[in-house]
Amino acid sequence: MSKKLVIVESPNKVRSIAGYLGPDFDVEASVGHIRDLAQPSELPAQMKKGPYGRFAVDVEDGFTPYYVVNPDKKKTVAQLRKALKEADELYLATDDDREGEAIAWHLLQVLKPTVPVRRMTFTEITQEALTRALASTRDLDTHRVDAQETRRILDRLVGYEVSPVLWRKVRAGLSAGRVQSVATRLVVERERERMAFVAAGYWGVEAELSAARGVLDPEVRRDSVFTVRLTTLDGRRVATGRDFTDAGGLRPAAVKAGTVHLHEVGARAVAAAVEHGSPRVAEVEEKPYKRRPAAPFTTSTLQQEASRKLRMNPRETMRVAQALYENGFITYMRTDSTVLSGQAVSAARAQVAELYGPEYVPAKPRVYATKAKGAQEAHEAIRPAGDHFRTPAQVASSLSGAQFRLYELIWKRTVASQMADAVGSTATVRVEVDLTPADGGSRDAGLTFSTAGLSASGTVITFRGFLAAYEEGRDAERYAEAAAGGTGEAGAGKETRLPALTVGQELDALSAEAAGHQTTPPPRYTEASLVKALEEREIGRPSTYAATMSTISDRGYVEHRGQALVPTWLAFAVTRLLEENFAELVDYDFTALMEADLDRIAAGEQDRVAWLTRFYYGQARGSGDTGGAAGAEGASGQETGGGHREHGLRAMVENLGEIDARAVNSIEIGQGMTLRVGRYGPYLEDSEGKRANVPAGIAPDEMTVDKALELFARAADDGRELGTDPSTGHVIIAKDGRYGPYVTEVLPEPEPQAESSATEGAKPARRSRKAAAPKPRTASLLRSMDLATVTLDQALDLLSLPRVVGQDPDSGEDITAQNGRYGPYLKKGSDSRSLDDEEQIFTVTLDQALELFAQPKRRRGQAAARGPLRELGEDPVSGRPVVIKDGRFGPYVTDGEVNATLRRGDDPATVTPERAYELLADKRAKGPAKKRTSRGSSTGRSSGSTTKKAASTKKAASTARRSAKSTGTADGASPTVSED
Repeated sequence: MSKKLVIVESPNKVRSIAGYLGPDFDVEASVGHIRDLAQPSELPAQMKKGPYGRFAVDVEDGFTPYYVVNPDKKKTVAQLRKALKEADELYLATDDDREGEAIAWHLLQVLKPTVPVRRMTFTEITQEALTRALASTRDLDTHRVDAQETRRILDRLVGYEVSPVLWRKVRAGLSAGRVQSVATRLVVERERERMAFVAAGYWGVEAELSAARGVLDPEVRRDSVFTVRLTTLDGRRVATGRDFTDAGGLRPAAVKAGTVHLHEVGARAVAAAVEHGSPRVAEVEEKPYKRRPAAPFTTSTLQQEASRKLRMNPRETMRVAQALYENGFITYMRTDSTVLSGQAVSAARAQVAELYGPEYVPAKPRVYATKAKGAQEAHEAIRPAGDHFRTPAQVASSLSGAQFRLYELIWKRTVASQMADAVGSTATVRVEVDLTPADGGSRDAGLTFSTAGLSASGTVITFRGFLAAYEEGRDAERYAEAAAGGTGEAGAGKETRLPALTVGQELDALSAEAAGHQTTPPPRYTEASLVKALEEREIGRPSTYAATMSTISDRGYVEHRGQALVPTWLAFAVTRLLEENFAELVDYDFTALMEADLDRIAAGEQDRVAWLTRFYYGQARGSGDTGGAAGAEGASGQETGGGHREHGLRAMVENLGEIDARAVNSIEIGQGMTLRVGRYGPYLEDSEGKRANVPAGIAPDEMTVDKALELFARAADDGRELGTDPSTGHVIIAKDGRYGPYVTEVLPEPEPQAESSATEGAKPARRSRKAAAPKPRTASLLRSMDLATVTLDQALDLLSLPRVVGQDPDSGEDITAQNGRYGPYLKKGSDSRSLDDEEQIFTVTLDQALELFAQPKRRRGQAAARGPLRELGEDPVSGRPVVIKDGRFGPYVTDGEVNATLRRGDDPATVTPERAYELLADKRAKGPAKKRTSRGSSTGRSSGSTTKKAASTKKAASTARRSAKSTGTADGASPTVSED
């Protein structure tokens, strides 16, 4: 009997796919990529000085990459080779996108199969889908492989050429990338707009009117009441938020149209006149209302909607969607397409008829056109798997927490996309009021208009259609008040009924109020709106957005304030450096054109070597140079992305010139004050060189001139005097510092020393630096203390730390209580025990301390020897029970043999068993971690040689500095340092 080997990416797919395929198939997992570009430091010794030495890519010979099997995948590769020896056919069933195609190609390159090879793709893990996939295998798509390989090489070139510049000029450890740098720039530019924003004040009037004039029935009167808002004065439109610029003035178009900018006095006068006036209906307009459902989910729209409705960030959304796909609940989750297959359309329409009724099924199936130009990586939108959808109720017992919520969202969106329109009617009424002074007297400065126009609108939904199943969420709009008359955003689909009205009908004015408003700055990006902005600009690919959001957060470029993304000052410095020196790399259009070029390479319309040559060397590189087909323009002859520039990336880096690091890391605040991004964080500096710390939590748009002056005043404050230490006589003060509030003692000025009475001719002894500059005692306040209320006794307690609790009767060692970097603790020799809170530092007794040391050492906050946090069932591979425990480095899952730390975004309270099994499978595939060894430690000689060489180099450098100082070399200029 022939045996067929199927290789998939994720180990979580193995069991379900094997069950569908049967005993003739052996299913194994590659666990993602098995190969990647080598790190230059890991290249073989003979290659480090050659053309591969800088990037692990030979840029002089067709941009040939040097790949290596990842160390943690060697065991996986060995297992795959063993399985291949027993197989008669090989099916490469990696994901149906460019990355999946590249993984399949790498598997071919490493395994070198001698049996027939077939490329097998599917977008859902169901019996029907796998049967269709086996019947429609294909060859490997080398064009897709070329596109993915180009992307990987492109990212390596950009990262390795630009990131070192950031290391030298901003801060070590930073990175630059095609998409992450552009995403960071978007967030920074939005914050710049907020910093430059000037709020404008304007007033409006809102009134409650009744159509039941003269009617006494209270129920009728109640149903006839509606709210109107002031829209015109003497036919001129009253200004709302959208009529103002970010500089605080009216837009030119509004000025030209004669828009009225209403102020408080005028608004109150109008409100009083309306309340005492006689409103009448001037116009009634009714229009039919119809609203279509949104298209099924793509990767980016799923990330956006999950963020809005489920509060899930893109990384968590993709992780949960991956688990749903691998377990056969949804189709493939990386797609640009909004197209549904025929089976999916039939399933959705059947379910609509069954659950909502035949009237909710439109006469014809809905077809959604895909907007993304490069939407060729997957065949369908994201939808429930199978030819017959399972309702959320049917999967509730199989899914829990985030998985169930995301499945329900996908199910609702898919079903709603094949439902009928929501229909109804929209009515708009315009009311006029003759304005006369409320007291009946003559007009004053507050009332200069004769007629006020007020309006209201309402929508009545007569048939809910798709709204019965699902309504799309929306991001916050900047000028929401413009759509809702200055009071906020009117919800889509919200029913607001108006009473039956006729033109000329007189109304009762029940009340009228004037209200002041202020324009608001443009809203900060959320992860959802940033994903939307990237997609609209066609920057990056939806499958990479989750990683991009994680990267800009992990690199310290953005911080989260609720859902809003707040750029850090570090992001300002990095963005400024890139804008001024690598403008094209952070240009939105240029980055989008690069994506278009990658699409063309994937379609076979562009040669990857020619494209990389133009990108790296520029258009000026002649055909006589090495580096591939430099003169080739691709099949279409078009030049975009890598082909339109005259100078390439290499020339850009080589011709940077001198970058003023101080200027790059400086942001002008005003009045001679500058914020600088320093090595240890941001600080303020004025024209006199005085400095002030910038506390954490102050967003860039909050750093106004007033705020900066406040911080300088705080820095100049010598502190609050608490009293005198009776044991030393030194004054104790409390003040705010760079790392928070603290107390310290004020040491007296040192007295001048008398001349030495040494014997004649002897040189006076040199005073040590420590003796010349004694340091005052200093201690940070406890979290429970406040700078404004801390007392002298509390300060003396803090300055007395560490406190000796007593002596261990067995060893005679002192036991001390003290506060450390990770909180309060007890120390006895080299042994330590954590305390539960800071107050215990001063109250813990010797008996309590001895009791703590008698217990096993535990991690802070851990209740000694407690059981697992949760039990998750038996692991399908090991058959052992899986539990979640709280470890030294955080919660982790274990089956008793293998431990796997929970990732960022994994909540111990909601993580599913499937996710736990996935983490354990990934950890098994990686194998045991290798112990780190320092270089040169294999023999005593090399270690000693290294140490001696370092000491010799240090000594030589010191000698050179003394020599330069004595000869006045270069007016204090430092010696040249290599930038490698």
